[in-house]
Amino acid sequence: MPTHHLAARASRRIAVIGAAALTATLAAAGTAAAHAEVEADKAQALAENVTLSFVSEAESASAGFTELRVVLPKGIDPADVKLEEAPKGWKLKTISDGYTVGGPELKAGVDAEHKIKVRQLPDAKELAFKTLETYSDGKVSRWIELPDGGEEPGQPAPVLKLKAAAPGATPVSPSPTASPTPSPTPSETAPTSPAATAQAKEKAAEEDDGSSTGLIIGGIVVALLVLGGGGWWLARRRSASSQG
Repeated sequence: MPTHHLAARASRRIAVIGAAALTATLAAAGTAAAHAEVEADKAQALAENVTLSFVSEAESASAGFTELRVVLPKGIDPADVKLEEAPKGWKLKTISDGYTVGGPELKAGVDAEHKIKVRQLPDAKELAFKTLETYSDGKVSRWIELPDGGEEPGQPAPVLKLKAAAPGATPVSPSPTASPTPSPTPSETAPTSPAATAQAKEKAAEEDDGSSTGLIIGGIVVALLVLGGGGWWLARRRSASSQG
């Protein structure tokens, strides 16, 4: 076989092998990036009322998602997050470092998608949302790794890149929190119930009756003393008259 034919065949083989390798690499990269992703309708620092969309790609062929736990980056408070969309029956619950969203088991192979609204994004270049995915069989996939030294981690956390803040944009004030109910001060009087009012009236009536009884008895004693004194004076007067 002529030399140029051999060279052509070798070139074709190298091209095929290279294309296959490139396709496999791209497919692997796409699969790795699709396991857990985040997007924003306003990917800009200090943007307000931003909707974040999360997608967790199903990996198990026999179990479905039951819960996702998302660790919020610094600058986003769990109290500033509200659930906008989620699988049917799933609820959001805030925790100290983020939130969980979960509910009835999804079918195996079905991706878990949900959306939250954030009051304001922090002033940063990028935000990482570490995500833990729980399946119905108890398996947990941890997409929490961050790039280190330029190398792509095996289980990368979803990262949202932000544009610079708009001119004049400033951080909003912290969310108002419910103040605890103050305890009554000594000068404050607590409201009385009908039963307590009735008892107070009954006690007052008893005290009034006692006072009235005491006054009557006192009056009788005084009257007796007056009568006794008058009788003694009358007896002495009669005795003096008889002696005279």
